[in-house]
Amino acid sequence: MPEVISMKSLVVASKDNVSCSLGDEAAILHMRSGTYYGLDPVGARVWSLLEKPRTVEELRAALVEEYEVEPQRCEGDLLALLEKLLTEGLIEVRSE
Repeated sequence: MPEVISMKSLVVASKDNVSCSLGDEAAILHMRSGTYYGLDPVGARVWSLLEKPRTVEELRAALVEEYEVEPQRCEGDLLALLEKLLTEGLIEVRSE
């Protein structure tokens, strides 16, 4: 059964990845599949925050503080990004 991401979920980058910064963006190599992924500047910031486990609420709070974005819009976009990263095996989710 697929993991469901909520605002209380604890998320962290999977150890099966190698990543680097490319200016404001990020490149990620998923070691198991050999697939490369690219993240725009906001996605790269989320990725850097995922270096250590954080709740989705903590991620949203950090992004709302750093960017001019409404909390509700940020939440929706963040959850969509995290779902995509989870589907690709780039992050792990732990429910609180």
